[in-house]
Amino acid sequence: MAEKIKKRSVKAGLPPGTLVHIGTQKVGESLIRILDYDEHGVREKNKAAVDECIPFRDTDSVTWIDIEGLQDIKLLGRLGECYRLHPLILEDILNTDQRPKSDDMESYIFVVLKMLDFDPASMEIISEQVSIVFGRNFVISIQEGHEGDLFEPLRERIRSGKGSIRKMGPDYLAYSLLDTIIDHYFLILEKIAERIETLEENVVSDPGPETLRQIHRLKREMIFLRNSAWPLREMIYGLEKSESELIRPATKIFLRDIYDHAVHIIDSIETYREMLSSMLDIYLSSVSNRMNQVMKVLTIIATIFMPLTFLAGVYGMNFKFMPEIGWRWGYPLVLLIMFTVAAVMLYLFKKKKWL
Repeated sequence: MAEKIKKRSVKAGLPPGTLVHIGTQKVGESLIRILDYDEHGVREKNKAAVDECIPFRDTDSVTWIDIEGLQDIKLLGRLGECYRLHPLILEDILNTDQRPKSDDMESYIFVVLKMLDFDPASMEIISEQVSIVFGRNFVISIQEGHEGDLFEPLRERIRSGKGSIRKMGPDYLAYSLLDTIIDHYFLILEKIAERIETLEENVVSDPGPETLRQIHRLKREMIFLRNSAWPLREMIYGLEKSESELIRPATKIFLRDIYDHAVHIIDSIETYREMLSSMLDIYLSSVSNRMNQVMKVLTIIATIFMPLTFLAGVYGMNFKFMPEIGWRWGYPLVLLIMFTVAAVMLYLFKKKKWL
């Protein structure tokens, strides 16, 4: 979770629009993929140079430029000059601590959100920022890293011509990217649901310090998910209600669908947060009950030994004229009385169901 906290202090005192990467460098070298398509065909370039993007700027086809890695500031600056992106937009792209949002810049629309994945080895949520810029004939997607390429199935759909994506415009491609990212949130929620189910069994059967650590860890992850999902709904709603000519009415219907998905995700997150809060209460109650059981056993033992200690104390005074001291059967008799008292008390405790 500490990796999700970015340092903004590196930009202190710099003028607005200064391009500085805020976040962790996740790749060694930026990777550019160009995929240009129309209804009749697809043209694709992998590991392209930034200058190879320039010829696609004024074509009638749809051009998708996918960049993985943010550490090459000159590359982003050159791409921004080519597609006339505002310096503040480039600044937001390089700041990986952005809140999900959308900005209508008239000639293009800028969208930023979190793409989530699940690492089964560390059992942690992996987060990276994705920025999407789409205009009249282009879509630029900029990923923070390439730990998992979620967009490859979408590229395959474009190559094969399945569905209507090659018949639609860049706004539909931008929707498809958003839909791919948002659908992956459900995979994260499924993994969290499995972890919560396992935790529920541990809380009831064997609550311990490790169980408490897992509950707090999940609660932190749910807070991060909530902070990522709530603005996501507002961002999609803004795109759906946008009056920009870059988003056609036919695409707004699909945006309404992913808006419903975002609402569903938020509802699931709130449900899981309530379950974790209840689970923490159950854990505390279980630990308290176990402590009460221990204290009850110790109290019963102490209660049984109180009269026995009294008898032992009386006959341990060793006065000279105590008549029982001179009896031949005095010692066995006192032991018999002590065992009888202990047995009667145990019987009474069991009868009252204290044991």
